[in-house]
Amino acid sequence: MPKLSPFIYWAQNEELLYIKVELRVSKDVDVILESKNINFSALGAGSQGLNEYAFKFDFYADIDPDESTYKVTDSIVDFTIVKAEKGWWSRLMKQQQKPAWLKIDFQRWQNEECLNDDDEDEKVRDIREDYPQLYKNLQKEERGFSKEDGRKVYLAFYNFGMFIGFIYVFCVMATRFLRDGADSYASTYEAVGPAMIVLQMMQFLEIMHPLFGYTKGSVMTASMQVMGRALVLFALIDSEPRMQTKPVIFYLFLVWTSIELIRYPYYITQVYNQNNGFLTWLRYTIWIPLYPMGFICEGVIMLRSIPYFEETQQFSFQMPNKYNFIFSFPLLLRVYLLFFFLPGIYVLMSHMYKLRCKKLGTRKRQQVKKVK
Repeated sequence: MPKLSPFIYWAQNEELLYIKVELRVSKDVDVILESKNINFSALGAGSQGLNEYAFKFDFYADIDPDESTYKVTDSIVDFTIVKAEKGWWSRLMKQQQKPAWLKIDFQRWQNEECLNDDDEDEKVRDIREDYPQLYKNLQKEERGFSKEDGRKVYLAFYNFGMFIGFIYVFCVMATRFLRDGADSYASTYEAVGPAMIVLQMMQFLEIMHPLFGYTKGSVMTASMQVMGRALVLFALIDSEPRMQTKPVIFYLFLVWTSIELIRYPYYITQVYNQNNGFLTWLRYTIWIPLYPMGFICEGVIMLRSIPYFEETQQFSFQMPNKYNFIFSFPLLLRVYLLFFFLPGIYVLMSHMYKLRCKKLGTRKRQQVKKVK
């Protein structure tokens, strides 16, 4: 498990770096300072309470570790680091992407443009007063990382909440099956249907996530998955009580739940760039048996629903009506099954296969030359 990182505030002038590690009651402070990097670990009270905190990164340029110093106080660990060569750094770290725990120390911040050449003692004016535009840019940068942190927190809570919801559905179904066996099939929807409806409504947010840039997935693929399930759940199952008692509902909910119990934990790890090899393999392998099973269940439900909707004419419009419009829901289901169901399966399966190849790679056959 990776160690927690404390909040770090930094500033600079032409010769020095100022790094302030926000850690209270620091104990067992271990610092390895080299010309190109710093390695820090300590036990203290930080943003996550009393824990072991650590960080390691490469500097933007070389420093002089022999002349650099640090001191430990009750609230911070304060570094004064000497640059190997005088000059202004465009950033603290060699890496371009700034981590969320790195902040600007505005009380110490200086810039080569905001030095007062007329002041003999090289006193630095307050950057926020003398250079408001520069301060605004720094604030904008901080807000950008705060927005990124907010995005991560939202996605983590969303995926965790969905994971808990599907755990509930799975536990209820498993408990009832272990107790009643096949007799539990008929009342599956009564037991977990409301929970599935809530979870399905929440999944509509997954169409919005790529639209607003929260995730990198395809809007079309997300729409096909979410809308396909919504059609089956809301239009075919929830609206027709006779369909709710069929055993196929149990199998459909079991397949859906099994997929999500792997998908959402995987998404949580991806939010914080934590790769778990087994979970990644499971995410991009378990769909191979589960997706076809789910498609079969959905197809069976559509076929068995057609006679019910022909009888009730629910969601259909007959003449005469004020709109002069005829619509047959059973006919729509037939057209969907004939012309769109199989192509939709192909699109989703192809999409998942491409993702699997991208994440896990493909085995390339090596051609061996025969030696005569």
